[in-house]
Amino acid sequence: MLTKYVFAGDKVDLQAVDRLASEGSDVRKVYTSRVYDVLSDDRLEVAMPMEKTKLILLPIDGEYEICFYTNMGLYQCFARIIDRYKSNNVYVLVFELTSNLRKHQRRDYYRFSCVLDMKTRELKNEEIHAVEANQVFLVPGLPLRRAVIVDISGGGIRFISDYAYEEGSMVYCTYQLVNDGIAKDYEVVGKVLSAKPVANRPGEFEHRVQYVNLGKDAREEIIKFIFEEERRIRRNSSK
Repeated sequence: MLTKYVFAGDKVDLQAVDRLASEGSDVRKVYTSRVYDVLSDDRLEVAMPMEKTKLILLPIDGEYEICFYTNMGLYQCFARIIDRYKSNNVYVLVFELTSNLRKHQRRDYYRFSCVLDMKTRELKNEEIHAVEANQVFLVPGLPLRRAVIVDISGGGIRFISDYAYEEGSMVYCTYQLVNDGIAKDYEVVGKVLSAKPVANRPGEFEHRVQYVNLGKDAREEIIKFIFEEERRIRRNSSK
């Protein structure tokens, strides 16, 4: 996709991924530069960023989130620096993509297709009142129903079940994600945006749910899980 959407001269923003923090890099720092050349659909050259006429020597094997400012809009991906050299008197970094290139969505979250077991139930009235007051209160020990998440994002989930919630209802959902090899249970509250029968699958229903009052840390962990899964899938498909 690089060769279709990204061209030499396009502005880019580079931001290190979290793992570089242990190596002394400032993961919050955003470096601005330009695409020097697009070598293939998964490799490109980027002019080495500068600050006050000083070249910034980003580390080889460092992984960065790249945001491309193109004529067709904003695109983003993750990529790893595999080389640095001088070309036609310009110092360049060679990046190899470690995730798919996708449209950068400023308001919406990227949705990742998956198959994840989940348990859920509708909130009780007292729980709804607590949510509306921006408080945390869940009645323990209530029966849960099985469902399967079919896509997940930092903003919500889409799941399939053999029962249907009413649109606008508030639901409790619990599922497990694995980050850095560690499994963690997530308990979230969401609002049902839609519920409809699944085509050609009688008795099954598809729900779209938007998180309500989701904490910043939990949201960032969910997004990290999505990016890590994308990288894993890309690595496996290239073998």
